[in-house]
Amino acid sequence: MSNVNGEEPFDGDELDLDLLEAELRQAAAILDPVPAELRQIAVEAFALHDLDARIAELTFDSVTDAIPVRGAVDVPRMLTFHAGEVTVDVELTAQGLMGQVLPPQSARIEVLRGPQAGSPLSTDDMGRFTSAEPPAGPFALRLRTGEGVVVTDWLTA
Repeated sequence: MSNVNGEEPFDGDELDLDLLEAELRQAAAILDPVPAELRQIAVEAFALHDLDARIAELTFDSVTDAIPVRGAVDVPRMLTFHAGEVTVDVELTAQGLMGQVLPPQSARIEVLRGPQAGSPLSTDDMGRFTSAEPPAGPFALRLRTGEGVVVTDWLTA
């Protein structure tokens, strides 16, 4: 049965979806290519992805959860992350970063600021760690413990 223009109606049976997808990809690559900087950022973000890591969820942030104190200046930012039985308490100041892994355990900690991790930190016998360099911009913590890898949510300092 023909339509008013005398053309046969399209029934979809003869459509090759793989060919259509290839042609659309080619058209998008020519007409709207992905900028090289964006492609590099995506590759770097994927490099930070750790498939075996447990995500430590932010459960307390003094910026949003604490009651402000009148007249207080340079108040440290307090953060608490939870991943299963592991808790990570962090204090951010202009002088650096301090934290503690609970229950106390040996851990190697990396402050992630992009594709390159900062200098590795180690916990003491009480699970405490410090860094004299405060994180700037987006950051996350990667903890390597005897039980596996834990990565915190990304935050902006």
